[in-house]
Amino acid sequence: QVQLVESGGGLVQAGGSLRLSCAASGRTFSAYRMGWFRQAPGKEREFVAAITSNSGITSYADSVKARSTISRDNARNTVYLQMNSLKPEDTGVYSCAATLYYYYGARNPASYNTWGQGTQVTVSS
Repeated sequence: QVQLVESGGGLVQAGGSLRLSCAASGRTFSAYRMGWFRQAPGKEREFVAAITSNSGITSYADSVKARSTISRDNARNTVYLQMNSLKPEDTGVYSCAATLYYYYGARNPASYNTWGQGTQVTVSS
């Protein structure tokens, strides 16, 4: 099983960009399907983006699709989330998650069995 550590969050003005990273421990990272989720205060966790083990398939929430790119570097055991044209509604704690199989679909947090601690993203207007 992998362990996940996110980084790259921070305070950014609306219209700015951030690149979040999720570093994984373990030699089997390349076998895992990865996802990014976010949770704003008082709201439920929501899907942001996901990527398959070989980067063959990516998926995005409609709210970020035109502004975001998920990618991974299996040699570095890292998955990335590039977010551009950030909006105040993008504010939240961003967490990466890992699974060997999307039992409930890539967008369902119940599909993932390993989570990082999260990194805070705050977008000011």
